[in-house]
Amino acid sequence: MADPARARKMADRIKEIVAKRLDKGLRDPRLGFVTITDVRVTGDLQHASIFYTVYGSEEERRDSALALKSATGMLRTEVGRNITARLTPTLEFIADAIPENAEHIESLLQEARSRDAETSVLAATAEYAGDADPYVKPRDLDEDADDLDEVDDEASDLADDAEAGGPR
Repeated sequence: MADPARARKMADRIKEIVAKRLDKGLRDPRLGFVTITDVRVTGDLQHASIFYTVYGSEEERRDSALALKSATGMLRTEVGRNITARLTPTLEFIADAIPENAEHIESLLQEARSRDAETSVLAATAEYAGDADPYVKPRDLDEDADDLDEVDDEASDLADDAEAGGPR
């Protein structure tokens, strides 16, 4: 297993080599405007996954994928000439879904914004279902004092009854 830093350096180098070669152009007319977004190399440096995006329609993406697949051998030879490794890694081209994911996330954010706006409109015109203040309010001290006097009177009556031998 290679050092992860070495694998990252090799991935960067492969990205640079393939991007330069694609910039020079391939003789395949199917190849569209391709951008290499990322390269990941396995820990043993035997396989490189190259992520790319294509600007254009679905048909142009499909044609570019076929062009990259047919040019894989030539690009692997180019990589082998320009890296300093004992073995040249196999190359695999994977269409990167970043643009589609970004569109999906943007549509979800737009939907969330519209729902928030609807909720704020409803909240502005909303009324309470019950009392405006549903919490128990503190009692008046005068009522509490009257209640305590009654409790004290009952307690003293019970104490008197207990001393006299019980209620009669």
